[in-house]
Amino acid sequence: MKSVLYLACPAPERADTEQLLAAAGVSVVWADTVAGALNELQRHDLPVLVDLSRGATALQIARDLRTHRASTLMFAVVDARRPDLTIEAVLAGMADVFARPLGGRRVANAIDRERAYETAHAPCGWNDDEGDLYSHSATMRDVMVLIGRAATMRAGVLIRGEDGTGRQLAARAIHAQQNGHGAQFVTVDCAAHDADELDLMLFGKADGSAQSQSKRERQVHDGDGSRGLERLTTDSKLFVARGGTLYLQHVVEAPSRVQVRLARVLRDREGIVSESGETIGLDVRPMASVDPAIDNAVQEGRIRDDLFRRLSVIRIDMPSLRSRREDIPALANYFLREICASLRMQPKALSRSALSLLAAMPWRGNAAELRTLLESVIPVLQNGRAVGLEDLLGHIRLDGGSVVFANGGTLKQARSRFEREYIASVLEQHHGRISEAAKALGIQRTNLYRKMRSLRVTRTRR
Repeated sequence: MKSVLYLACPAPERADTEQLLAAAGVSVVWADTVAGALNELQRHDLPVLVDLSRGATALQIARDLRTHRASTLMFAVVDARRPDLTIEAVLAGMADVFARPLGGRRVANAIDRERAYETAHAPCGWNDDEGDLYSHSATMRDVMVLIGRAATMRAGVLIRGEDGTGRQLAARAIHAQQNGHGAQFVTVDCAAHDADELDLMLFGKADGSAQSQSKRERQVHDGDGSRGLERLTTDSKLFVARGGTLYLQHVVEAPSRVQVRLARVLRDREGIVSESGETIGLDVRPMASVDPAIDNAVQEGRIRDDLFRRLSVIRIDMPSLRSRREDIPALANYFLREICASLRMQPKALSRSALSLLAAMPWRGNAAELRTLLESVIPVLQNGRAVGLEDLLGHIRLDGGSVVFANGGTLKQARSRFEREYIASVLEQHHGRISEAAKALGIQRTNLYRKMRSLRVTRTRR
């Protein structure tokens, strides 16, 4: 069992926290002060969770501990209602930031990830498709509740959202909570194959000629009204997914004949093994990722009603990254550490201004676009340098793909447009509060007022 030193956790929360962590194989040593934490760390070199619920006081505790223990692996626990603390935690050198309610598995994964990096200083394979869903924002906390409920059932799950919003991560989270690591998570991209290839992938090689296939289709309803069963081979995706999850990407693109066979299998939950003729149960949990326009596809008949019903017993909407900006600082820090590991570089830090810019950008490509941007920035940085605002600006396009303004005009005009939109976005992020926005921008309140007047930026208080 792993152990962690938990500093400054409120006493009423300790019992529940200890239980959540223990379920993920993590034991807890408690400390209330920096002196107490240092005393424990002298005896045992443990990773540290620092609770930041007391705001500035807790942040100072984290900084004091970092001063005395520069090499100690540290994580922060924040209240999701205080997104500003996430940025402060990243700036204080926290390897990761967790929001309440604390997920024991996320903590265990993060400890394994960071320990492996410290040991090998090389790619450690921790980006294993399971990943983590950052749930600091209220919208993502709602998603996590739905994921927990879905994990208690075996019904179909339809996960709707834009590309890059973590639809597969949500599916894997449901699968992991329900099955642990003892069942298969089988992915099929219905848009990546033609009809014959997709049919072969899902059901396996047809046993016999086209005449046999035609005969099998006629047997779907026999004379007394009982249902025929689909045949599949032992190397088919449906066979492999028994007892686990079949995750369908772009299911709307599946040809009609494949949709018919899928709907039939999900209805009957049985099939015939072609090699042996044996009838077997097909306990397969179907999940599908779809884009936000899925209702149009249903109305237009591009996905069969019977298949859609079986896939959409439970529906989960994944929010866009721009609608959950509280998650961006911790997510950016996570990507940054992962990218540095893959390049065999020491972990780098993001400056306050860089974090503020990332939190303010529109991210039309969601988390995938955020990662791509950082992947383009990190390799060209000199060793030891933090990622600053100027590093990001050098990789941001002015064609609307990554920023909120259009191209055209002189460099001075483009710069003014950027400042105007950037300041407006930061103000919106901080609900119009000048002091918080000025701190995020790294300027004095008086300078921010001056900038707002010269650039004609208005603010909306909430």
